Amino acid sequence: MRTDLVSEPGSATRPNEDFAGVGLTASGQGGCVIVLDGVTPPSGGTGCLHSVPWYTARLGGALLELSVSGRDLTLSEALARAITRTAEGHADACDLSHPRTPQATVVLARWSAAVFEYLVLSDSALLLQGPDGTVTPVLDDRLDLLPRSALATDALVDATLRNKEGGFFTAAADPSVAARAVTGTLPRREVRALAALTDGATRWTETFHEGDWTALFDLVAKCGARPLIERVRELETADQEERTFLGPAKTHDDATATYVEL
Repeated sequence: MRTDLVSEPGSATRPNEDFAGVGLTASGQGGCVIVLDGVTPPSGGTGCLHSVPWYTARLGGALLELSVSGRDLTLSEALARAITRTAEGHADACDLSHPRTPQATVVLARWSAAVFEYLVLSDSALLLQGPDGTVTPVLDDRLDLLPRSALATDALVDATLRNKEGGFFTAAADPSVAARAVTGTLPRREVRALAALTDGATRWTETFHEGDWTALFDLVAKCGARPLIERVRELETADQEERTFLGPAKTHDDATATYVEL
């Protein structure tokens, strides 16, 4: 098995809010990949004493343990338990009902000798390559389908869309959102390789249109994850004045790309 993982903060002055990990079973016949993209809160507080990197590290660590050791759990069940475990770790000191309590997008993939399972929650991406080389993106596109006017202000998003029916869902403190994730199961033989990416890395396709999902996957498979992120940084820097592609988005975002060749 070949793996490649690169995660870079958007700014040297701020901690990386992404999390990524690869776990393997003792038998060597199975494993998992986890990628989380912590949601950067606006100014005004979150009701929590802890940072977003604290949250993604706790949630990611719980997911790694549960996904590898809890083979009887579905991925949705593993995510729900990880959310609950993380919430219990700071419920006494923090207001977990706050709409901006630390939270994250989730990509989770797990495989055994016979089965491949996946889960995607919010706007990180999972790309699966079949034995014939075909690349299939697994996406939770609910945020992309919302009208831009609905995303005009943070207050409007928090009140009407964030973890609300008709809006979009992230992993925060409520384990019930795990049931909202995009999930699926495939025969293990139908997946040859995978790539899991936060939206800071998928800018290569989604923001700067350097190529489609297959081209992105091929770049990572042939050249590695670092050239992908380096190219995204070049494109971000080139567009920071005119903002033809970036628009109002931050110039540099945390970017994580993980590749696994099964």
